[in-house]
Amino acid sequence: MVVKCLAVGPMQANCYLVWCEETKEALVIDPGGEGERILAEIKREQLQVRYIVNTHGHVDHIAANREVKEGTGARILIHSEDAPLLTSPNLNLSIYVGIPVQGPRADMLLCEGEEITVGKQVRLSVLHTPGHTRGGICLSAGDAIFTGDTLFAGSIGRTDFPGGSYQELLNSIKSKILPNHDDVVIYPGHGPTSTVGYERKHNPFL
Repeated sequence: MVVKCLAVGPMQANCYLVWCEETKEALVIDPGGEGERILAEIKREQLQVRYIVNTHGHVDHIAANREVKEGTGARILIHSEDAPLLTSPNLNLSIYVGIPVQGPRADMLLCEGEEITVGKQVRLSVLHTPGHTRGGICLSAGDAIFTGDTLFAGSIGRTDFPGGSYQELLNSIKSKILPNHDDVVIYPGHGPTSTVGYERKHNPFL
């Protein structure tokens, strides 16, 4: 499994290209802006994108959904509880930053325990981790976990947006992320990577 991170948009959200090295089949996690740049990277790596997976429905993680979908034919996947955010500028908060985003509807709704498979090497398990939003998810690949805006290096996601809950967020992190082995790599929605062991020991919010 190959992972490439592109920090995109004004909020520098981490968009991840994840692909099978053998087949070049891929998925895109959180295309939050700069669709042309994402598509250029997909073309450069000669990837066949099967899915766009949104860890949650806020604008900085979905703004380029339409452009990437139209450029690749990929299907959009999101947790059922965040699906309404994709098409509502009010719910996805884009109306508050002055650039209303009304993206395409989801092609598939995710729930806890589902697996997303791409090629021969990529298998991601869906972990429902509410707290930042009601339908926030993390994606576990065994030795790596994509945490969206649930957990960052040295911090945790905001809980003051609609649908947020501080206690739910902590419960999600402690029950779904921290039980992983120390050396599992954390790929967050913003900022640098970390490991589960480092965050368990040093994150001041945990």
